[in-house]
Amino acid sequence: MLAEKYADKIAKIRSKYPDLRSTVMPLLYIAQEEYGGLDESSLREVAELCDLDPTEVKTIAGFYTMYWENDEKGYKKGKYWLQVCTDLPCALRGADQFFEQLLDHLGVEDGGTTEDGMFTVEHVMCLAACDKAPMLQCNFHFLENLDMEKMKAKIEEWRAEAKERENG
Repeated sequence: MLAEKYADKIAKIRSKYPDLRSTVMPLLYIAQEEYGGLDESSLREVAELCDLDPTEVKTIAGFYTMYWENDEKGYKKGKYWLQVCTDLPCALRGADQFFEQLLDHLGVEDGGTTEDGMFTVEHVMCLAACDKAPMLQCNFHFLENLDMEKMKAKIEEWRAEAKERENG
């Protein structure tokens, strides 16, 4: 499915690398985004695109923390993976309180996913933006100098975008 749906994107990635093996990581991102995580099927699909053994792709996905595998029960991270830094420097700038407010607002616990599957929220240690806390990383993009008013607006924006994509 990835080969058809993302043909242009895959071609662009392949044009950047002389060796197909080097495309594994960017293709894993595409698969993870498309399927809400990685499973045996998506890992095989990436392996085929890279002309590699699925075990090699699984090894790469398992090594890096930015990839996640769906568990045997089908657990998936939300469409938006919110990682809030709660390390000491960020905590001193209000990150702990912000994190708790975000959990309350979305009705989840640390590491939990909202019922609609939109958001997974978890705390992490050090995203290297201490001076801009409270901050979070959403799908590997930073949002900085946050408060709950800004965060609620962003959540509504993401929900509206998702609804717009659904309605098409």
